[in-house]
Amino acid sequence: MTSSERRTQIQSVLSTSQAPISASELARRFKVSRQTIVGDVSLLRAGGEGIVATVRGYEYQHKAVHEAVLVCRHFPSDSADEMRRIVTAGGVIEDVVVDHPLYGQIRANLQIRDIADVNLFAAKIKQQNAHLLSELTDGVHTHTIAYDTPEQLAAIQATLREAGYLYEG
Repeated sequence: MTSSERRTQIQSVLSTSQAPISASELARRFKVSRQTIVGDVSLLRAGGEGIVATVRGYEYQHKAVHEAVLVCRHFPSDSADEMRRIVTAGGVIEDVVVDHPLYGQIRANLQIRDIADVNLFAAKIKQQNAHLLSELTDGVHTHTIAYDTPEQLAAIQATLREAGYLYEG
């Protein structure tokens, strides 16, 4: 199989999958290295494919009915609680963005949809002893939140405000 054929197959697998697929799983399927898959997906994205990386693996980006950008601020130990509040109120956390003094905006795609995604994200942080982007900016960051109804957005804002996470200046 050529690399072009493999990329076509990756597109097909991802477009028909009901769940994200990890680079490691794709590597096993196509009998190549994980890094080869990462490169293939990068080339597909560069060609305009709407593939995103989530905590569970690659998938095609879902288009939300509505989106809002919320500014938040909290300690790193509060990140899982912040995420749980958002998804419990009906939101999807599409990304996190910080305004770094040297690099400008740094964005990371998240695609956190439910409590299982939150728990997986929190476990990966602990397992990898990772740091949050918001640690670069004294806890200040934004999230693009996808939601279906204005009531969901109001509930998300209310629960974040209640916890003291919604940064309103």
